[in-house]
Amino acid sequence: MHGEVAAPSGGGAWERVYILVRAIPPGRVMTYGQIAALLGNVLSPKAVGWAMHACPDDVPWQRVVNALGRCATDRRGDLPPGLQRSLLEREGVEFRLDGTLDLARWRHEPPVRRVRVRR
Repeated sequence: MHGEVAAPSGGGAWERVYILVRAIPPGRVMTYGQIAALLGNVLSPKAVGWAMHACPDDVPWQRVVNALGRCATDRRGDLPPGLQRSLLEREGVEFRLDGTLDLARWRHEPPVRRVRVRR
């Protein structure tokens, strides 16, 4: 239903997610849906979120936000509320009064159109 849910043992779609996220420059963001689309929709945006939940330490997870430009980690019990926003603000990202960021301003558009996933 959501594509690959368990972490892959030898690469696969989750590793492609991590490659894309590692390429997001500081002070920029991408959305879960944007990443899913760049992967050819082999993962749903929700599955991209699961991949981010299990990402290695060298992946800048804070640079992935929801489609409304909101931080999506405040609902998780294993991270302090406001951590994602704080990390993004340290990178220079500005938030509106309603807690969203302007995706037109802060969204990263990678130079590649799609990342191929081997099946």
